[in-house]
Amino acid sequence: MPDLKNHVILVTGANRGQGKAIAQHLAALGAKVGVGARNYNDAIEVAKTIGEDHAIPVQLDVTRQLEWKSAVDVIINKFQKIDVLVNNAGVLKRKPFTETTLDDYEQLIHVNQLSVFMGMQAVIPQMEKQQKGSIINNVSISAFAPISKSSAYAATKASVVAMSKAAAIELGSKGIRVNMVHPGGIETEMATQGKDVPAYYESVPLGRIGQPIEIARAVAFLSSDESSYCTGTEIVVDGGMTLGTVDE
Repeated sequence: MPDLKNHVILVTGANRGQGKAIAQHLAALGAKVGVGARNYNDAIEVAKTIGEDHAIPVQLDVTRQLEWKSAVDVIINKFQKIDVLVNNAGVLKRKPFTETTLDDYEQLIHVNQLSVFMGMQAVIPQMEKQQKGSIINNVSISAFAPISKSSAYAATKASVVAMSKAAAIELGSKGIRVNMVHPGGIETEMATQGKDVPAYYESVPLGRIGQPIEIARAVAFLSSDESSYCTGTEIVVDGGMTLGTVDE
């Protein structure tokens, strides 16, 4: 199990779903976690569940550059460093291609794509000073295996893959690693929209939908020194969904 003692980590969108599970799991492994959320009260509540010894709430609307600067400053002022950034915040919007509006697409670009760009730029100066850092972008299998009615969503996710790989090449000599996790279907409110888990997941190779903790475990590996020779890496956590369905 990865040892994250003395690691300082900022997790975005940590108020629910995968982000909350990631923050809780990293803290359980010994990390000091900045719980980033657009709604500061939500961040406070999650930080309380983790405990003040291992978590602090951070106001962070990932679409606002000034909030990125403020959030990173809070972390550095508190802990004098930042070891890991987990760009987890994202939004899913499914519409037929011909019904997707420019406003729809722009919202997805701001939340799923530009936020990652701004977040990486916000932490890199401190990581350069440390000559060490890990950036983990929580992306999606939609980046390379999109589902129907998700053209704009898939496009924003694919752009993060290209950006992550290019950044990994550029930042490696500075001691900064950039890696990606690609969740498949994960049982969160965003994915199921409050409905029952679709029967479809019984047909994927592992026969079930994924759980947020399974994404958190992949993030923990990439956060730790156990992945010290990984950069530009893509870890797919999808129960084999992208391999095809089981033919009984």
